[in-house]
Amino acid sequence: MAIKRQGRVHRAVAIGAVGAATLSGLLVSAVPAGAQTITVAGIGRIDVPADIPVPVDIPGVDVGPAVGAPAPVVPPPAFPPLPFALPPLLLPPPPPPFETPGQRAVDAALSKIGSPYSYGATGPDAFDCSGLVQWSYEQAGVDVPRTSYEQENAGRPVSLDDLQPGDVITFYGGSHSGIYVGDGNVVHAADYGQPVDIAPLDSMPVTSAHRY
Repeated sequence: MAIKRQGRVHRAVAIGAVGAATLSGLLVSAVPAGAQTITVAGIGRIDVPADIPVPVDIPGVDVGPAVGAPAPVVPPPAFPPLPFALPPLLLPPPPPPFETPGQRAVDAALSKIGSPYSYGATGPDAFDCSGLVQWSYEQAGVDVPRTSYEQENAGRPVSLDDLQPGDVITFYGGSHSGIYVGDGNVVHAADYGQPVDIAPLDSMPVTSAHRY
């Protein structure tokens, strides 16, 4: 009797193994895009269509995640707050706007408004017309001739329609000079008894304009 029972057990195990192997062959031959993997003890891993429910309480069968299923969402680790505060990000200040030598000469000349006129004076306390032009450009690092006649023949000639702050304007055939400050005005040292001041460009006969 024991032998018979043992034979029945062997036959049951064999039949089970054949059935599982047959199931594995059928399922592996055509694995759908959405599938789940089960592991059968003594057989191995088998892909089963995702729409076929597989009981999870079968002894020796381990049901894995479905193939193509989204990965489980794992929350990021929670780090403790830093025991100190990070310093703010300090950016370098923007560079100053570019200033032409002509504009620097204008700024220098305007700083001398009210200074007295003195023939042959080149500053820094008194000026004649060409002396003011020369001194102002010296503050901008540019060498300009001494007299108004020389200033008329130096630099680059420019049209009165293309004037920029800093252009040297000569008047009265070259006997007087001033610096264009914009908006149709010049700064100049006019004559005895008149301090350095701003005057309209068209208040005197213009001879030429030059740019340094």
